Amino acid sequence: MNRGKMHFQGTAGLYTAAALLRLLLFVFFPGLPDLLTARVEISTPVTSFKRLQEGLFLYNHNVSPYDGGVYHQAPLLLPLFSLLPDPSTYPIFTYLLYIIVDLLSADALYKIAESGEASTSRLFTSARKERRWSGYIVAALFLFNPFTIATCMARPTNVFTTCAVLHAAAKAISGNPFTSMLTLSFATYLSMYPVLLLPPLVLLAYDRQHASKRTSSLLQFAGINVGVLAFCLSVLFLGSYLLTGSWEFVASTYGIQLTLTDLTPNVGLWWYFFVEMFDSFRAFFLAVFWLHLSCYVGGLSIRIRSQPLAVLTLLAGIFAIFKPYPSIADTNLFLAMVPLFRHVFPLMRYAFVATSTILYSTFLGPAFYYLWIYAGSGNANFFYAITLVWSLGQSLLVSDLTFAILRDEWEVERPEMVGKEIRQT
Repeated sequence: MNRGKMHFQGTAGLYTAAALLRLLLFVFFPGLPDLLTARVEISTPVTSFKRLQEGLFLYNHNVSPYDGGVYHQAPLLLPLFSLLPDPSTYPIFTYLLYIIVDLLSADALYKIAESGEASTSRLFTSARKERRWSGYIVAALFLFNPFTIATCMARPTNVFTTCAVLHAAAKAISGNPFTSMLTLSFATYLSMYPVLLLPPLVLLAYDRQHASKRTSSLLQFAGINVGVLAFCLSVLFLGSYLLTGSWEFVASTYGIQLTLTDLTPNVGLWWYFFVEMFDSFRAFFLAVFWLHLSCYVGGLSIRIRSQPLAVLTLLAGIFAIFKPYPSIADTNLFLAMVPLFRHVFPLMRYAFVATSTILYSTFLGPAFYYLWIYAGSGNANFFYAITLVWSLGQSLLVSDLTFAILRDEWEVERPEMVGKEIRQT
């Protein structure tokens, strides 16, 4: 009880400041939300708030939201947003919803950081465990990150996925595997790709079980949790079927991500590649791209078994680069989890280069898109080139963090190598 009170007292000021900043931006810059909503760096065909509004219009007029071929998001979002007043008339209620979701995500990050799981897990204790940041700092870095603020103002629906993923990790760490699987099922239902986070999340929940409810067999524990996830997803799909009256939403919501039928430009690597792809090779390369995205899960979960939270973080970064329709909201999830590993920052070798590359592409991306679409002085290669630089910066950061985590683990196993230079051949 006292711990919860201290938690509230320690974060109330931070959360209030973050909420006020967002409200002030919404109030004093009323055109900014619509401007950001139209940005391809933030909104994608499967997360766009504009497309959600079009689907909501059809839903409110008793027409299937998937008839127009524009709406590609989960059906259960529609009754949620239909409870809110029209955003064009009373936008404050929508703004408040997104602000609350941001605060809930920050609160989950706070709990994850305060648990110390990043530096001290069941199977591994870092020699640098005292160098970690507090939950207050980690939450503040998330809430005042310009990417977080821009995402909140653009109102894409993947903020709900981010919130669900963070709470799934927080609940797994707190010893509540059922709640963790429940929140993961919501994330999977909304965006599909979070199902790939199941292996490290199960390992995390297994390591953090309460002693009184501990299951000794990992296979049995994994089977139970997979069953819980499958049951929760079945309930969500059944509810979607009852809401829409058909299974049309499956192809429109998840099929589009598997087949990439909408080639709207984004900050990812897929769209331009498949624009140039001959139809006869399309199915093969779709399989290759999806295989590449999913193959990291098993390797990282096995190699860094002792640190499941590190696996979750690295996979979040990999998905932000290689998923079919990424945006800065996906990168923001990865960047939100990186500060949890403050203790390995001294071991990172290319942090400056990675940060500079990400900032470089952040500023030049909108300019290159303008030259292509509006000025007409460039072509698609301009924008795709800068998205390659953006992906390069993220790749550098993911690989550098991976090296730092493995180096930290290696130095614990071989203390005589602390501080010594190593050569990779």
